[in-house]
Amino acid sequence: MKRDDSMLVLGRKYKFTELELKRLQKKFKNIKITRYTDRDQNEVLWELEKSLKSSAYDLLVLNTKLSVGDEIIKYLTSLQFVKRKKPLKVMSIEHFMEKYLHKCYIPEDNSDLDFLEEIQPYSKFEYFQKRALDYFIALTFFMTAWPLIYIVKYKISKESPGKLYFKQERVGELKKIFQCRKFRTMHENSYHDPYTRENDNRIYPFGEFMRKTRIDELPQMLNVLRGEMHIIGPRAEWNILVEEYEKKLPYYHERHLVKPGITGWAQVMYPYGANLEDTRQKLMYDLYYIKNWNLLLELKIIYKTILVVLGKKGM
Repeated sequence: MKRDDSMLVLGRKYKFTELELKRLQKKFKNIKITRYTDRDQNEVLWELEKSLKSSAYDLLVLNTKLSVGDEIIKYLTSLQFVKRKKPLKVMSIEHFMEKYLHKCYIPEDNSDLDFLEEIQPYSKFEYFQKRALDYFIALTFFMTAWPLIYIVKYKISKESPGKLYFKQERVGELKKIFQCRKFRTMHENSYHDPYTRENDNRIYPFGEFMRKTRIDELPQMLNVLRGEMHIIGPRAEWNILVEEYEKKLPYYHERHLVKPGITGWAQVMYPYGANLEDTRQKLMYDLYYIKNWNLLLELKIIYKTILVVLGKKGM
């Protein structure tokens, strides 16, 4: 879609993040988001009729519950007499988010989730492609980046004496538990907090650098070669957090249809998570990745990860 198109969002079933609005502003010349609720159906229809007559918008996004959306579709049909310069495109918020924001909509409750039934694990040929890429990248890193371990060991011993590696049980494919290993980025015996926060004082300076450049993830190449992880996939989460997320987030278990990854679509499209809402946002990207996997998307994630490592804008 060209940038000179305009869009009207009716309803507020989903609230766009600031990051998403910036992305949409690059794709659409004009964006109007109504603040109506699903109860304000008369106001929604009035706004719709006014917009249709003015031909001000090219795309209508139904950011409403399915039942309200059906009523709006019926109303649109009754207004076919309205003359427009361009035909009006109509999309549900679910399909809009998948097409333009590259994520699968997950509501805060358990409603309107039928469209997620299509999510399936990789086919045999897709899995073969992923594993071939896994071995190629992991073996390349082992052959070329092994001197880094001596630099990392020196910097850690200087800034935060203690163990070189941090080990933790993580949840893998089909909820199988495995031990994940990273270079340690936090001071030993730091206070417990399941989320990493901005300016977190548990992280020493070189640890912060390793996190930004993803150097701390390099030991996970061994997990990849063991078949416990992919290079690219949903983030491998701590098993204690997974139990909490599955109780509060519908379809969270779907991300375990595939092996986790060192990097992934959610990691390059959304900043570090600091609460349950951030986890819900990342889940939307993870489900999109699983549902829409292809080799081009895989290569795109690698490219975006390289940008992050080089200090460019990764999101």
